[in-house]
Amino acid sequence: MRVGFVGLGNIGKPMALRLAQAEGIELQVDDFDPAPVQELVAAGATAMPVAEMDVDVLSVMVRDDDQVRDVAKRARPGTLLLVHSTVAPGTPGELAASGHRVLDAPVSGGAMGAADGSLALMVGGDEDAFAAAAPVLDALGSKVVHAGPIGAGTRFKLARNMMHFIAFTAATEAQRLAEAAGLSLKDLGDVVRHTDAITGGPGAIMHRETTAPLAEDDFWFGVFTNVTSLGEKDLGFAIGLADELGVDVPLARLAVDRLGPGLGVPTGSTTGRGEQ
Repeated sequence: MRVGFVGLGNIGKPMALRLAQAEGIELQVDDFDPAPVQELVAAGATAMPVAEMDVDVLSVMVRDDDQVRDVAKRARPGTLLLVHSTVAPGTPGELAASGHRVLDAPVSGGAMGAADGSLALMVGGDEDAFAAAAPVLDALGSKVVHAGPIGAGTRFKLARNMMHFIAFTAATEAQRLAEAAGLSLKDLGDVVRHTDAITGGPGAIMHRETTAPLAEDDFWFGVFTNVTSLGEKDLGFAIGLADELGVDVPLARLAVDRLGPGLGVPTGSTTGRGEQ
């Protein structure tokens, strides 16, 4: 299979190296920086300007929407564009409307996931294109989700990253509280990574097909009522500590009001069934 790869940056280069090592793939690469291109050539790829690439699939991992459009303009007609860059929701459809075959296939897992082939790829596009790109997708990641039609992969990635960066912001709030309480921030980080690896972190509550309120006879009603009860209790204690220490914790205050409704159960639950 002839595959092109454009964009050999922090994540793109290890992705391309995975393809260079994959059986049954002949890889051509291009980047404005000659250093990673030469590294890929040493790994078995061929250096080739985008306009001259004669490939079945062209993976694009560049910085932004304008760079994606530029690559698309220079690619040979009929090439299947596999857009790994995180772009605006309308960009994949715009590329498809201009006559390109397109799959939007943004990734999650960072440089480490790119290097060891454990990326998650969230893919939008038609079934035929998805099947055609399968060898590339499978070489790049260990979790490949066909999210729906063109643009669905990008919408999937934006939802995933929204949670990611909100969680980062919540972590900074927790760090401020821990610091004011005289605790080790490094130890706190170690405990968070340890326990999230066991429980699944925020993903632990993501098992339903809908965000609608739960019926009382639904299995998840009891589970999430308990989660809400424990969460409101612990958030209340944390907010009280923050007030005592003079630490502003607006996300924690927001969470008290939104945790239950977000899970589909009432707030102010008193039916918690045990400590965690």
